[in-house]
Order: sequence, then C-alpha cells, then structure tokens
Amino acid sequence: MLDLTSLEKAVAALRKAVDASRSSDLLDKLSADQQELVRSGVIQHFEFTYELCWKFIQRWLRENVTAMDADHPRTRKELFRLAAQHYLITDPLAWFSYTDARNLTAHTYDRQKAEQVYMNAIRFVDDAQYLLKQLQEHND
Repeated sequence: MLDLTSLEKAVAALRKAVDASRSSDLLDKLSADQQELVRSGVIQHFEFTYELCWKFIQRWLRENVTAMDADHPRTRKELFRLAAQHYLITDPLAWFSYTDARNLTAHTYDRQKAEQVYMNAIRFVDDAQYLLKQLQEHND
C-alpha cells in the first residue's frame, strides 16, 4: 500500500497556487513583478508535483502489475502509456506535454518558456487530481 500523503499535499498546494494565480481579486492588487512571482510559484509547484506523480505511477505499477510489465517502461512515455492502460490517467499525450513542460523548466529562465510551463501547469492540476483519485481508489 502506498503512502499518498506527500502527493495529496503536493496536489493541494498546486491547486491553491493555480487558483491564486487566476484570482482577479488577488492579481488586481499586485504589480506586474508580483504577478510574475505568483506564476513562478505555480511553476515550482508544478515541477514538484509532476515529479511526484510520475514516481507514484511507477511505484503503483511495481506493486500492482506483473513483474514483467512493471519493469517494462524504460521511458516516461512508456510509463504514461502503461498508466493509461491501467486507468490511472486518461490521456498519455497530455502527460507527454507535461514532461516537455517540466524539461523546459530545467533550462535558463526565459519569460516565454515560463509562460508555456505556466499554462501547462494550469492544465496539469486537474490531471494530477485525477491521478491522485485513481491511486486512492486502487491503493490496496
């Protein structure tokens, strides 16, 4: 059985960050620099939550599928395809784009890249919540 506490906290924190970043009540009170800091916070939460998500997918597969299948995914794309086959995620293509976004964060800061990652983070939060729900329901 997986201890999902860290994933639950990460997904909740990402949801709060995304919600805050989209709140006009909050953003109207902030300068452009402060708004950028809020978006940067979303990106950091995305990075951390994404990393936890794929690691929990890997752990769940190791505990719940045959040893041959669990050892099979050699790449994240294979991992996400296998996760979709086991109904942990709905669309592996979306997760491929999250991987690309996560990889962008490893490069030198660029405002345009940061905006791309931020938009992916907004889409990602619902998929991360779905994964968490599936893991909770099938955590035996």
